[in-house]
Amino acid sequence: LGGLLGSSAPARAATDHAVIALPAEGMQFLGYYVAEDLGFFKEEDIEVKHLVLPGVASPNAVVSGSVEFAFGSGASLTRAAAHGQRMLAIAQMNNLPSWDIVVRKDIATAAHFDPKAPLAVRAKILQGRKMGTGGINSLDHAYLRIVAKLGGDPDSMTIAPMAPPDMLAAFARHAIDGFVSSPPWAQQVESDGTGIAVAIGPNKEPASLVPIGSSLLLTRPQVCEERRSLCVKMGHAMVLASRAVHERPADVLTILQKRFSKIKPSVVALSLKSLAMVMPPVPAVDPESLRKGDQINVDAGFMKPADMLKSYDGLSTEEFVK
Repeated sequence: LGGLLGSSAPARAATDHAVIALPAEGMQFLGYYVAEDLGFFKEEDIEVKHLVLPGVASPNAVVSGSVEFAFGSGASLTRAAAHGQRMLAIAQMNNLPSWDIVVRKDIATAAHFDPKAPLAVRAKILQGRKMGTGGINSLDHAYLRIVAKLGGDPDSMTIAPMAPPDMLAAFARHAIDGFVSSPPWAQQVESDGTGIAVAIGPNKEPASLVPIGSSLLLTRPQVCEERRSLCVKMGHAMVLASRAVHERPADVLTILQKRFSKIKPSVVALSLKSLAMVMPPVPAVDPESLRKGDQINVDAGFMKPADMLKSYDGLSTEEFVK
């Protein structure tokens, strides 16, 4: 009788499933970790698994249909669009440069480096240095070149691509003069006093890169057309994650300390402070940041101005984070 009268419990919406690709296991993907560990995916009735696909392999997996989502840069989005492989950015977890550029303290001391000088003056210390980056032609490499260009000739630097642990080891044994990195690696040498910051991205250095498209949640347009509820849930989970970073810092710090247990707690705390600065309270995609994704490659000398997209329409939407 209860069934006939419709008095039974309301039917629960079907659980959505998705696979998301991360270019690396790193603190810059804080939004994903918070959504997972604070239960926002579960709250949105979505089961999410993640894969680590280094570098551009993550957005490539979205294009190929191997995964539903990936975190990627504005540059990855626009370069794919230039080749007819259009993706859609539905959330933007960073809108400021997340990298710091550091040099060894002994080098800074010998050069009488002034950390309070204008950025163009500070950038002079990068001339002729051997600097570590995450990869050739990567976003952090582009950031390093743009800052170095303010102080002289970026081509005077020798670039050594390496994984972060190797970068720290090379820095410690003086095999490199400095490096560019997102948290927690730069914060580690700044904290222990062996490194001095030349440029701090979260401080909007340089201002020409603001806003920047970083840690964009990318998918194929067809995914949101055919599985709209999935994109709604993913977008809302990112909203909740971004809000938590700003409103529940103690809980978020606990998450980072558990996931990066080998990093000193004081360094994790510094890293969270930096990450919160670059994460917008509402992760709506800023279309201007997509243009900056192209512009950073032009300014770094990785791309010609003529190769920039003529239009960025249709590459992003705010629909799923409202």
